[in-house]
Amino acid sequence: MDSRPSLDERAYVRGGETQTAVKILVVGHFAVGKTTFIGSISEITPLSTEERMTRAGEAVDDLKGVKGKTTTTVAMDFGRLTLSDRVVLYLFGTPGQLRFVQMWEDMARGALGALVLVDPDRLADSFAVIDLIEQYGLDYAIAVNRFDGTPVYEEAALRDALDLLDDTPVVTCDARDEKSSADALITLVRHLLDRAN
Repeated sequence: MDSRPSLDERAYVRGGETQTAVKILVVGHFAVGKTTFIGSISEITPLSTEERMTRAGEAVDDLKGVKGKTTTTVAMDFGRLTLSDRVVLYLFGTPGQLRFVQMWEDMARGALGALVLVDPDRLADSFAVIDLIEQYGLDYAIAVNRFDGTPVYEEAALRDALDLLDDTPVVTCDARDEKSSADALITLVRHLLDRAN
């Protein structure tokens, strides 16, 4: 029997104290590791809408620079992470293709911030994602997802390449690793707290 709490009203109250639910978007371009990231860190079985890619999608989804990708998110990913007795993060992973922009806009409503996953081999693919997040008025942090064999850049070079503001946090992570993913989320939460004060 699964002992994890369900998402009913009791999920917001533990030990007599009310928790604060914080909505966070996990965004990034196509095939950057959003589903993997949420799967590595969620304390509940994540909701995933991965579907097998078909030949029909080859004309739409650019697989240049992507190795071994056979599935893609068609709606969203969802996970949960309890940071403390008082704070719970609800993680919403967006599909990476720009044809789902309307869905991104809907998911951005009520979000406190966004973690933008970036592939160091395909930095230019991140421009449209960052533009959208800024358009929605969300504070964000950049998490450079280190795939096997990807180039390693100095932070200053990444900031310059992505045209980031000085106060935008930049961290590296491995979306497959729970601790690494948690560190990236904690960086975002600290940034959001700093901006709120």
